[in-house]
Amino acid sequence: MLVVQKYGGTSVRDIERIRNVAQRAIDYKNKGNDMVIVVSAMSGETDRLLNLANSIGKFPDEREVDVLISTGEQVTSALLAITLKEMGHDAISVLGHQVKIATDSSFGKARIEKLEKERILEELKKGKIVVVPGFQGVDKEGNITTLGRGGSDTTGVALAAGLSADVCEIYTDVDGVYTTDPNVCDKARRLDRISYDEMLEMAGLGAKVLQIRSVELAQKYNVPILVKSSLVEGKGTLVCKEEMMSMEKVVISGITYSKNEAKITVRGVPDKPGVAAGIFTALSDAKIVVDIIVQNVSRGTTTDITFTVAKTDAKKAYAIMEDTAQKTGAEKVTMDEDMAKVSIVGLGMISHAGIASKMFSVLASEGINIEAITTSEIKVSCVIESKYGELAVRALHTAFGLDDEDVREEK
Repeated sequence: MLVVQKYGGTSVRDIERIRNVAQRAIDYKNKGNDMVIVVSAMSGETDRLLNLANSIGKFPDEREVDVLISTGEQVTSALLAITLKEMGHDAISVLGHQVKIATDSSFGKARIEKLEKERILEELKKGKIVVVPGFQGVDKEGNITTLGRGGSDTTGVALAAGLSADVCEIYTDVDGVYTTDPNVCDKARRLDRISYDEMLEMAGLGAKVLQIRSVELAQKYNVPILVKSSLVEGKGTLVCKEEMMSMEKVVISGITYSKNEAKITVRGVPDKPGVAAGIFTALSDAKIVVDIIVQNVSRGTTTDITFTVAKTDAKKAYAIMEDTAQKTGAEKVTMDEDMAKVSIVGLGMISHAGIASKMFSVLASEGINIEAITTSEIKVSCVIESKYGELAVRALHTAFGLDDEDVREEK
């Protein structure tokens, strides 16, 4: 078997944990597996490097920032390769530009365009454990790029897909995917399996176990992902295609909660063709991702448009909207950064009626007002005041039967 394993920052936090990773890799190798290991930077290192850059200037050059922060993963990969050799097994670290992992030139959030796997296959044929730093690639000009926060997950899945690996194991500080954040709800339960579609929704809605782009890649190339803890033994959670899911009793698989929400409203927008397009084109040009959009019923010749963005983009989006409002003749722009988004996710929603109304009733019974709503076939999301977020999660978790011990557990 060819196994790709990815280890997050907490799993390689110090030399002791790096030794643990090395021992696990050797154990797998001794069972006859070919091993490719993808590593993140040691816990806290990326933030330390970013703080250094930001201490020099408010808007440091994006290309140079990528050069800087990519060194975190490079350090870890070299330390792991050194450790493996000290423990008696041949290994080699291969950097993003040596693999090579070709990306576009969007510094800080580059997307993988091509993977040249020959170098890795050559080293595997020599019997080596290959260590690859996650999060980094190289553009066509030879510049170092990074894939954005959580990008090591994407590196791991991309390598698994490109190498036709049998499985991609992603090790983190939790032992799988839970019905909700255990830090918010002590009745949260680990799922043994979850579909790609459900995981995509949960990752996109605030679940931090997997980066959404890694799940998209896994689904596209049918790469099974096994999410496990590097700190404790356990079965983990298998992220897989829907056909591999067993028949389930539950309608809802999980509850997600994101505090990284800001709501912006453009009031008195002229109600005529092209105005909404102008508003959202301006945001798109600034690379700002818009989530929920609500347009109110027209009041004569004007209307109000409300949308949500990540809190990190809020001030930038607000400034763009103030400028756009002047150009379009809108009356004013307001912003509320103290928002949260709570969502219910589950494949069972497709064949069950009344799920949304039940969610709204549960929130109403807790005195929680809904500011905006968005839905898909397998999710319903509500924007609410941030102070009610954790209460909403716990109430919904109970109401949809997720407190039960047997939620998607294999028998």
